[in-house]
Amino acid sequence: MSYIGATRTNKPGYYGKGSVEVAPPSAPDEGPTRRLAISADKLVTQPFAGIDTVYDILEYVAKTHGTRDALGWRDVVRIHEEEKEVTKNVGGKDVTEKKKWKYFELSDYKWITFVGLRDRVSEVARGLVNLGVTTDDVFNIYAATSVNWQTMAHACGSISTTIATAYDTLGPAGLTHSLNEPNCAGIFTNAELLPTLLEVLPNTPTVKHVVYDGEPSADLLSKLSASRPDITFLTVEDLRTRGAALDASILSSRRPTSATTSCIMYTSGSTGAPKGVVITHANLVASVGGVRVLLGHHLTPEDAYLAYLPLAHILEYIVELCMLFLGMPAGFGRIKTLTDASVRNCDGDIKAFRPTIMVGVPAVWEQIRKGIVAKVQSGGTVRASVFRGAVEAKKKSIPGLAKLADSVILSGVRAATGGRLRIAMSGGAAISRETQEFLSVALVMLLQGYGMTESCGMCAVVPPECFRYDSVGMPVPSVEIKFRDVPEAGYFSCGRNGATEERGEVIIRGASVISGYYKRPDLNEDPAIFAGDGWLRTGDVGRWNEDGSLSLIDRIKNLVKLANGEYIALEQLESTYKSCNYVANICVCASQDAKAPIAVIIPHEAHLRAGLKSESGIDANAPLHTLCEDKRVAAMVLKECNAVGKKNGFKAEQVLTEVILTPDEWTPESGLVTAAQKIQRTVIAKKFESEIKEAYKKQ
Repeated sequence: MSYIGATRTNKPGYYGKGSVEVAPPSAPDEGPTRRLAISADKLVTQPFAGIDTVYDILEYVAKTHGTRDALGWRDVVRIHEEEKEVTKNVGGKDVTEKKKWKYFELSDYKWITFVGLRDRVSEVARGLVNLGVTTDDVFNIYAATSVNWQTMAHACGSISTTIATAYDTLGPAGLTHSLNEPNCAGIFTNAELLPTLLEVLPNTPTVKHVVYDGEPSADLLSKLSASRPDITFLTVEDLRTRGAALDASILSSRRPTSATTSCIMYTSGSTGAPKGVVITHANLVASVGGVRVLLGHHLTPEDAYLAYLPLAHILEYIVELCMLFLGMPAGFGRIKTLTDASVRNCDGDIKAFRPTIMVGVPAVWEQIRKGIVAKVQSGGTVRASVFRGAVEAKKKSIPGLAKLADSVILSGVRAATGGRLRIAMSGGAAISRETQEFLSVALVMLLQGYGMTESCGMCAVVPPECFRYDSVGMPVPSVEIKFRDVPEAGYFSCGRNGATEERGEVIIRGASVISGYYKRPDLNEDPAIFAGDGWLRTGDVGRWNEDGSLSLIDRIKNLVKLANGEYIALEQLESTYKSCNYVANICVCASQDAKAPIAVIIPHEAHLRAGLKSESGIDANAPLHTLCEDKRVAAMVLKECNAVGKKNGFKAEQVLTEVILTPDEWTPESGLVTAAQKIQRTVIAKKFESEIKEAYKKQ
């Protein structure tokens, strides 16, 4: 298979044997330890000598890349409001009401250089010192991904002040927790988030400073001041002005060491209250070093990275830090303005920025795939047929046809992303093979990565030279990996209980791996999490492949034993069924007395309506909630989902027996998904409890 631009920076044979064994099993229920072959002798702990902290990275890039563009952003020029009619079901009757939709008109990208970023960070850092922020204080960042998010984080890091992260989608309860647990002395936020902050300030007594960007109303500022007269409220520019008036020498005694805590990163809380993951400067620079060794030759200063995922999530946080170290310009975007759909009189962020490197979570890539398919189908059957033929020709590398399909048919798809995209990566959760394969052929090589907050996003990544669909890649050079048996599910290392291949729970160790959670001795002393001698249990079940790469095949907490004694992995089923065109989001459910799983599904409206046009007796234009209540529609979605399952070789116990359709989107605000868009399985199961019980009765 060939990829446009993907081979530009390849180094064939660079990874040798992939991963290799470096130590024998240390316990009867464990497998041997493995590392990336090119770092088998020693794990990576830093990019190179002299880079011990995140502050060192900022100083290094300012000296190395100087006046080159570092970070770019777009200003909101104007917000357009358009009124549309929406049909809702109220009291059993369809009611049409008018709703206002906001669309953004954005400026061209504006830039700050690497030197400019360092100077801005220094001004903000001096301003924080002037406010009285100390090395013992924690400063919360509750804001959207932006230049100012990075500026505040680097400023705090440069004066040994720990930051605590909070997703900008958090409601009052979650924000209160992330402010009170670490006794935050201050918070940085956006003007549009100040109303939420107004709700929590009376209950967060340690907060003394509020820094914000944007333009809140005078009335809101008045209410904030009245709620807590003891708090200093100021803008980022106010803080810079304070700092610029002071000599930079006041910062010299505040520089961090590798052992300094850089960040308390709160997990998205898919299982209870968010946990504060304590991340040191050493953890972060080790991760940057690991990426440099593993992928450095693929990521160049001539590339361009589009940043839009939440910086409160470790995936975006560590990727942006790596891109900064490598001297790659990063342009900030917003989920709402990525495509042309939510903007007016300008291009969406992707077309405007024209990235060469892009990272996303599976939900984003599924959305992009289904958007491409919907656009192709809207052009008629002939166009759709030609497109499918082009994809197949390229997939099979048919001589002549593959190149023609690439340049004539598929180039139009790439134009929607600016035409320069050459490498993309999916992380945060499992992505279906169907979606990964489709996008790799039609759009760009889509690599997979695997990590967790507790490992600074590091565990494994698929390099372009070792591209394959069923793997999360090679071990990152800053960690080593071994397996632990999961006997209750039949997973054993080679040679035990008749096992022919090595499988087990993934356990990791290395400089990227944290040593504990914030104020959680119960977790820090739990051998089910920290297995001793620096090893961290991930809860994921893996398999080693012949090329030395790692595949994930299960997650222990989502393994369900059915009535027939067989285990099924709910997350694995979801990632596959989600590739069905009729599915926008899905939660697979199963109980121990069930014969097979069922699913709660939010249908993909455009694809569902298109499919219903060929179904007799069903009005494809009916309100979505009406279609979701129609048993014939549910049967059609069930059939299509199981067709996808059959294509992926699902066994009888993995086949869905019933689907429950819902028209309502799952959002962090509703509590049905986390801020990182991971489904809240127990919350969803409770919300649809009666429907699920009814579905089980039919088995």
